[in-house]
Amino acid sequence: MYKLIKIQDTVRVDPSRFGESLEDVVLEICRDNYEGIINPDLGLIIAVTGIEDIGVGKLIPGDGAAYHDIIFNILSYKPEDHEIVEGEVVEATDFGLFVRLGCIDALIHVSQVYDDFFSYDGKHALQGRESNKMIRVGDKIRARVIAISLTKNAIRMGLSMRQPGLGAKTWIEDWVKELSASPEEEAAAAEVEKPKPKKRRKKRRR
Repeated sequence: MYKLIKIQDTVRVDPSRFGESLEDVVLEICRDNYEGIINPDLGLIIAVTGIEDIGVGKLIPGDGAAYHDIIFNILSYKPEDHEIVEGEVVEATDFGLFVRLGCIDALIHVSQVYDDFFSYDGKHALQGRESNKMIRVGDKIRARVIAISLTKNAIRMGLSMRQPGLGAKTWIEDWVKELSASPEEEAAAAEVEKPKPKKRRKKRRR
């Protein structure tokens, strides 16, 4: 889940930068210190979006720098268990799909693609044995988070599409059409699919 969070901290402004805009200097320092960092509580810090308050600078004996208490805002992403996410398939392999969720990639194991046996076709796609459904690189998908591993170096996520309303965008569209079909439309479709009885030939009398 993406979140806007307010952070309090103290930054050190070097004397060599005293002549510059204090807000610009503090913003640059915050971005250098925070952006791209993975925090166990905050998740992946994507961006420092702005400085909200800068306190009066304080001097420490033996250090010519100024120390400012500040308040600033960040945009972060921290996945949550069972969260519904949307992304794009960026790689297909014989063991599953890699999906880009904006700032990070996640894995959908081949067993979590659909209620069917899927295999890699060797051409950037997976295909179902019985359903004949296809999912390719570039397809937009909707999935549920089922596994999360968050360390200081990486966020790893496992996804599943084995539920109604999840899967490739085209699958979801077909599923919605089936739900919204009227009883008359369903009956007409069933009539079309019903095999017609064969006509019996009349035997000729000799």
